[in-house]
Amino acid sequence: MNALICLCACPDRDVASRIAETLVGERLAACVNLLPGVESVYRWRDAVERDTEVLLLIKTAPARLQAVTARIVALHPYELPEVIAVESAGGLSAYLDWIARETDLEPQP
Repeated sequence: MNALICLCACPDRDVASRIAETLVGERLAACVNLLPGVESVYRWRDAVERDTEVLLLIKTAPARLQAVTARIVALHPYELPEVIAVESAGGLSAYLDWIARETDLEPQP
């Protein structure tokens, strides 16, 4: 089983926590890490901007990417939220299986 790691920068801890808890609570992600203090430099509307953000590392199954993306767009305050998915090249098989189980649409008891 391959997993996806989705990156999403948030403006603050409250937004990041709300998105993380929603994704895990709705079984769209097995785990979300919140990395505070990320400094982002980016171009937006012809200007170079700099902000401190909280980066989410979202672990999910490939089949859930579309739903994860839609949920982030619905919850995120940015006009254009970052959603970038990176496929895992491998990992501990028991951990990858856990991601699959926790994001399964019909979890087994």
